[in-house]
Amino acid sequence: MPAITREEVAHLARLARIDLTDDELDLHATQLGVILESVAQVGEVAAQDIPPTSHPLPLTNVFRQDVPRPGLSAQEALAGAPVVDGEPAVEDNRFRVPRILGEEA
Repeated sequence: MPAITREEVAHLARLARIDLTDDELDLHATQLGVILESVAQVGEVAAQDIPPTSHPLPLTNVFRQDVPRPGLSAQEALAGAPVVDGEPAVEDNRFRVPRILGEEA
């Protein structure tokens, strides 16, 4: 039965630079002991004849084939630009956006 002592918790707290009270040391020693016992129980259940798995159920790839398709032309993409002052917000074949972070022209 794995157990962790109050002194071990204090040592771990010092390494992590956590200031724990005496009551917290006792509480964490108890809680960490329970966690270590649970992990030990899981280790006992794991059998050598059972292969490790990433998922309990078999999975199949549900993705479509990666087939190249033509994309939008620049004009088609820029057709979706917002309208500002009655004109599309397009400049030099790019979307025009407001200046940010005090950039200069």
